[in-house]
Amino acid sequence: MIEEITDNGPQVTIMSLKNVAVSFSGKVAVRDATFDIAKNRVTSMIGPSGSGKTTLLRAINRLHDLTKGAKVTGEITLDGEDIYNGGIPTTLLRSRIGMVFQRPNPFPTMSIYDNVASGLRFNGVKKKSVVDEAVEHALQSAALWDSVSHRLKVAASTLSGGEQQRLCIARALAVEPEILLMDEPTSALDPVSTQHIEDLMSSLKEIVTIIIVTHNMQQAARVSDNCAFLLMGEDRAGELIEFASTEKIFTKPSDKRTLDYIQGRFG
Repeated sequence: MIEEITDNGPQVTIMSLKNVAVSFSGKVAVRDATFDIAKNRVTSMIGPSGSGKTTLLRAINRLHDLTKGAKVTGEITLDGEDIYNGGIPTTLLRSRIGMVFQRPNPFPTMSIYDNVASGLRFNGVKKKSVVDEAVEHALQSAALWDSVSHRLKVAASTLSGGEQQRLCIARALAVEPEILLMDEPTSALDPVSTQHIEDLMSSLKEIVTIIIVTHNMQQAARVSDNCAFLLMGEDRAGELIEFASTEKIFTKPSDKRTLDYIQGRFG
């Protein structure tokens, strides 16, 4: 890990991206992305649709391995180990780097309890007392325990949209990941539920590093410590234009294109 001093104070690097590019059947979608992810901070990725934010996010826990014709080049390291060319098994990697998707995707016919316990069981945890404790802790961390503790055996489909998204966060947290990826986690939610998720992110960064993709610049400004701005280049590939503290990106960006985007001149 590398410690550096930034606008947000001392930060320890947990993940580094160096010259990362993603292509699909030879067509480049993201190129030359280089920046560090600080431990126990929220890093946001912003930019217009098609600029490669979600594509880059999914490369961070090797979800493109499941896509025919997808190729990731460059280097992504977690605690100094290359996640593509090192010795981290993919299943272990996805336990260490969890993901919450744009729309809540709990297993609808499974109970609230079984949703949260599913990752633990997949990883071979069988002792009921251990699972019980982990489920309770994850639901508490996701600010959901108080509202569901009396109905853990009911189907996840009975929860509201905001509760379902917090359940998905709890499911990811149950296996104690180091990093939590969040792809537009509030875009399908109402304003009240969105506020709950944003408040949750502020508290969760005490226990997990968060990387969030968002189209909502106000959200990025509210919740993130550091920010990456991506833009589609002339060759139609997304490229990293600027990476800095969120305060700098939103008040004194180095690149005019960043300023134009922040001020709503395009996008």
